[in-house]
Amino acid sequence: MTDFMLLDIVREGQVATIEMKRLEPHLRALMRQENRGGAQRASEVARALNLLRDDNSVRIIVITGKDDVFTIPPSSYGHHGNPGNDWDIMSGVTRAVEIMCTIEKPVIARVNGHAVGFGANLALACDFIIACEEAIIADHHMSAGELEIDGKMVGSADHCMVTGDGGSVFAPLKMPMNMAKEYLMLARPFTAKELATMGVVNYAVPRDQLDAKTNEIAQRLLKRNAYALALTKRVLNKQMLAQFNLVHDASLGYEFLNFYMQTPQAKEAAKGRGEQEL
Repeated sequence: MTDFMLLDIVREGQVATIEMKRLEPHLRALMRQENRGGAQRASEVARALNLLRDDNSVRIIVITGKDDVFTIPPSSYGHHGNPGNDWDIMSGVTRAVEIMCTIEKPVIARVNGHAVGFGANLALACDFIIACEEAIIADHHMSAGELEIDGKMVGSADHCMVTGDGGSVFAPLKMPMNMAKEYLMLARPFTAKELATMGVVNYAVPRDQLDAKTNEIAQRLLKRNAYALALTKRVLNKQMLAQFNLVHDASLGYEFLNFYMQTPQAKEAAKGRGEQEL
């Protein structure tokens, strides 16, 4: 389990924690490999979850971020259009979203800081969400230059596309539909405290209480019969898996259509068409 670039796995008894690293320090290495940070992160998360799923010494999985950030996307991934890269993105994201719907072991999101993009939707997919009350959770795909986190714009003014990395699967299941539409269509950021009042986040706590609350939930889960717990989760996640089968392929395909519509060539071709036509 040591061949990960963007995450570490830490074990303590029957609890395994996936710690996601910040992308920025690794972007140059990823680009030299003709890879993209988002695709690599999703692929590694999927691979880590599959490894832990098959490890009978692990009963509870925690997903968190390194330092004080859960996930923040880089300012740019570059343009798509390389078949190998695009396959890596599509397959990595699909595997990550799908396993969150099918893994039998309880997964706890320990949201230690801002969660934006794939990480935000990964948190929404978890069975329990325990977050720092000031952490911002947002999907940046439709930001169009309006989403700022700590005074920094996330996504450019041109960044406006379908969310293909889980938001369309998990947000409508966890939020009232009108709030899910604000979250996805307007890239509305929510604090964990706001989401806790909506019942989306289980616990929004001060930062110094995050570890204690996460450990409390993990230890309570460990007191339950492992087989009964796994089968209960399998039953409860049937609806999540149905939502995945219903919308994921379409949302990811539409996102890639948006990518190609925003290439320099496509933008140049669109100049002769005047205003956007529907």
